[in-house]
Amino acid sequence: MPKSVASVTVMVSTYNWKEALALSLRSLAAQRVLPDEVIVADDGSREDTATLLRDIARSFPVPLRHVWQPDEGFRKARILNRAIAAARGDYIIQFDGDMLAHPRFVADHLSLARPGRFLQGTRIRTTVAETARLLAGGKPQFGWFVDAYFRDEDDRGTWHFGRRHHTLRLPWLAKIKSRSTGHPMGCNVSFWREDLLRVNGYDERMHGYGSEDLEIDIRLQNAGLRRAQIKFAALALHLEHKSVSSQDPADPELPNNKLLFASKERHLVRSECGLDAHLADFAQSPADDLRTRGSQNA
Repeated sequence: MPKSVASVTVMVSTYNWKEALALSLRSLAAQRVLPDEVIVADDGSREDTATLLRDIARSFPVPLRHVWQPDEGFRKARILNRAIAAARGDYIIQFDGDMLAHPRFVADHLSLARPGRFLQGTRIRTTVAETARLLAGGKPQFGWFVDAYFRDEDDRGTWHFGRRHHTLRLPWLAKIKSRSTGHPMGCNVSFWREDLLRVNGYDERMHGYGSEDLEIDIRLQNAGLRRAQIKFAALALHLEHKSVSSQDPADPELPNNKLLFASKERHLVRSECGLDAHLADFAQSPADDLRTRGSQNA
C-alpha cells in the first residue's frame, strides 16, 4: 500500500439483490491487497440482505459493516453519505453491489491514488449468459475472452463484441492513461475522505435514479481536484440487469438534472444538504463490525 494511504474503506452500494451482493463481497474478500474495512451502503433492502451479511461476516477477512436506511424510494445519495460518515479509512473506494472486482482491484486504486485528484474507473458489462453463469457459481473471468458487451464508438446505439483491449490489465499503461480525465460514473470511483468532507458529500436533494455521481463530480472539480481516469487497471465485471430507471436519465427536465445543471452554473463546491447531517451519528455510535455485532440502521 502506498505510504500516502494510511487506511482504505471499500463502500459497496446495494438494494435487494443479495445474490449479486454475495458475489461482489466474495470478490472483495479475495483481494491481493485487502481494504481495512468494507461498508455495505444499503438503500432499504429487505431483511434477507442483513441475514446474508451476518452469515458472510463470519468468515470475512476484514471488518464488514452494514449501514441501512428505510426504503423510501431511490435515495442513493443519502445512503452513500451515511456510509462515508461511518467510514474509518482515509481513502474511500466506491463500488456497486452488482459488480465483481478483479483480485488486484483495490491494489490498482491505491497504486494510482495521489493528493489533489480522485480516480474514475470503468466496468466490463457481462452478457446475459455470462451473468447467469456467474450467479450460478461460475468463476469470474477477466481478460481478452470475457463474455461481455462493448459499445462501438462509431455506432453508439449498438452493443457488440469488440474493443476487447479494455478488458486487459496493463499497470504500466494504466499509469499513462491516468493523465486523462475519463467520464464520471459512480460504480467504480475512489476519493480521499477529506475531499468528500470538503464538498459535503453527495447532494441529498437528489431522489430517484441518476445524476448524483455527475453532480458530485462537478463539485469536486470546482474544489480544485482533478478527475483521473483508470483504464487497464481496477477491472470490474458488471452483472447485466434491467435498468432501474423508468425514464431517460439524461432528460434535462428531471429534478436531479436541474440540480446538476444548477451546481455547474453556480460553480458550487459544497452541498447544502449533504454529509455533515450524518457525521455526529457515527461519531457517537460507529457502525458495528458484523463479525461481532449487528448492523447500523438509519
